[in-house]
Amino acid sequence: MGARHLRLTPVWSTLILVACATGQANYFGQNQVRYDTFDFKIIQTPHFDIYYYEEERAAVEQAGRMAERWYARLSSLLNHEFAERQPIVYYASHPHFRQTLTLGGAPGEGTGGATEVFKRRIVLPFAGPLKETDHVLGHEIVHAFQFDMTAKDRGPVTMSNFPRALGLPLWFIEGMAEYLSVGANDSHTAMWLRDAVANDKLPTMRQLNDPRFFPYRFGQAFWAYVAGRFGDDVVGRVLNAAARTGSAEAALQQVLRIPVDSINAEWREAVELAFPVPDSTVDSGEAGKPAPHQITFSEERFGLNLAPALSADGSQVAFFTVHDLLSLDMFLADANTGEIIERIAGGSKDSHFESLQFIRSSGSWSHSGRRLAFASISEAEPVITVLSLETGQRQEIPLRSLDEVFNPTWSPDGNRLAFSAMVGGFTDLFVYDLKVDSLVQLTDDPFADLHPAWAPDGQSIAFVTDRYTSDLRLLQFGDYRLALIDPVSTRIEPGPSFPNAKNVNPQWSPDGTNLYFLSNPNGVTNVYRTELASDALYQLTDLYTGVSGITALSPALSSASGTDKIAYTVYEDGGYNIYTMDSGELLQGTRVDRGTSNEY
Repeated sequence: MGARHLRLTPVWSTLILVACATGQANYFGQNQVRYDTFDFKIIQTPHFDIYYYEEERAAVEQAGRMAERWYARLSSLLNHEFAERQPIVYYASHPHFRQTLTLGGAPGEGTGGATEVFKRRIVLPFAGPLKETDHVLGHEIVHAFQFDMTAKDRGPVTMSNFPRALGLPLWFIEGMAEYLSVGANDSHTAMWLRDAVANDKLPTMRQLNDPRFFPYRFGQAFWAYVAGRFGDDVVGRVLNAAARTGSAEAALQQVLRIPVDSINAEWREAVELAFPVPDSTVDSGEAGKPAPHQITFSEERFGLNLAPALSADGSQVAFFTVHDLLSLDMFLADANTGEIIERIAGGSKDSHFESLQFIRSSGSWSHSGRRLAFASISEAEPVITVLSLETGQRQEIPLRSLDEVFNPTWSPDGNRLAFSAMVGGFTDLFVYDLKVDSLVQLTDDPFADLHPAWAPDGQSIAFVTDRYTSDLRLLQFGDYRLALIDPVSTRIEPGPSFPNAKNVNPQWSPDGTNLYFLSNPNGVTNVYRTELASDALYQLTDLYTGVSGITALSPALSSASGTDKIAYTVYEDGGYNIYTMDSGELLQGTRVDRGTSNEY
C-alpha cells in the first residue's frame, strides 16, 4: 500500500500546541508538499493492521505490542470490542507525518496524531521517547473506540452511519481520550489547573465549549474527577448514553443521576480544594532577598515566550515567540531590558523552513558567544543552522541521514555540535564535527536520549534518559533521569536525579561543578541544582504553577556558559514568561532531600 492511495476524511487530532492568552499561532510553511515516497508494508496483530515502511520496522514492532496492550485495557474498561480490524498508519517522524495524504492537508506543528472517520485509520508519527509514543497511541485508540461505539450500526461508516462522537464537545471527547491514555494524575494538567484557580479562570463545563479553554487539559481533569468518584466503568456507560442521546450533558445526567449543574459545581469545588492558592503564585524570593527578574519584552504583542537560550555572557537571550499571531519565530533580545534586537529566524525570513522545532528544541550559543545554533526542518529534512552574530552569515548543515534534530549543544572549543535526533522512530545522541564535516552516533538503542548539554571541560555530555527506569521487554516506561556520556568512549553513567520524578533539561554552571535541571519531586516542576562532587541537591525556585514549555518535555531552562546566570520559562496566567536569575544567593538555593515519592 502506498501513501498516495490514502484519501481525505474527517479526523480527530491529538494536539500538542495549545491556545494561550495571545491566541493560537498559525505556523508558517503550512502548505503540504510531498518530498518522500513511502513504501508501506503491513504488520498484523490480533486487532490491528499496522502500516509502516522499512526504516521504522523495529519501532513499529514495539508499537504493535503497545497497541494490543491498549486494546486489552480499553476493551475491558469500555466493555466493547471493535467491529472490524483497526488500521494504524505509522510515520517515523513528524516531518514524514506532515507529508501524509490521509488527512486532507499537512498536519500542524502541534498535531501529535489523528484518527479519521470513514476508514477508521489512526495516523501518527513516533513521538520520540516510546513513553510519549505510547501516550499518543493510546489517545488515538480511544478515539477509535469512540467512533465504533457511537456509530448507528456496527459496520462501514457512511453518511447515514456517522459516529455521534463527532457531534459531541471537544472537552468530552478529547478529555476522555487524555484521561484514558494518561490517567488521573498528570503533573502537566495539574499545572494548568493551579494556574486557572490562581487567576479565577477555572471554566465551567459549558465554558469548555469556548475555544479560549484548552479542552484536552480541562476535559482530562473533569473525567478524572468523574471516574474517581463513580468508577472507571462510568466512562463507557456515559459514552454509550451519548451515542443514544447525542448530548454530552444529557448522557452525564442520565448515567450519574445528578443534575449537570451540580456535578459541574462539585468538580470545580474539588479542584479548588486540591489546589489552594498561596499569597504569591510567583517565586518572588524571601523577605530581604533578591528576586528572579522577569524579562518584560519591549513589544507588547509577545505573550508566548518559549525555550530561552542565554548568550555566553548572559546579556542576550534567544527565544521563540508568537509574531503578529501569524507565525512563531525565534527572536534575539536584551536579557536585562527585554528590548528586541532582531528576528533571528521564522516567517518570510526563512520561508524554506517548514519547522523551527519550537516544541521540542531550543537554540544554543557557542562558548565564545559569537555563534548561535538552532535546529529546523527544510524540505522534510533536518538542518542545523549556525548563525554568526557578528557578521550575520549563516551556515546550514543538512543532516539527511536523520529524521529530526533537537537541542544542539556546542563543544567548548566550538568545533562540534552534539544533539538528540530521531531515526526510525527512536531518539539517540549524535555529534557533528564542523571542521571535518563528519557525523558520529553516540547511542543506538530504543531508550529515550534527550536534552544534551556539553560540559565546560569537554569531557562529558549531560543528557536525559529512561534507560535506568524502563523495561522495554515488559513495555514498562519509567521516569526520566539525568546521565553523563563520554563523547569519545560513549560510556554512560547515571547522574544525580530525584526518584519517582521527571528530571530533564540539564544545564552546566560555567565551572562545570554544578548541573542545573528541571524536576517535579513534589508534582510542581521547579529549577534544581546538583553539586556533582557531593551529590547534594538544591531547590532554586518554588513556584505555584511550574517551569515549563508547551509540553512537559519542552526545553525551558538555559544557563550562560561564561557567567553565573540562568533563564527559565514559567507558565502563568495562561501564558509563558521568561525569568532570569543571577544572584549568588538565589543560585545557591535551598538544600533538599532526594526523597522517595511523587505527589501531584
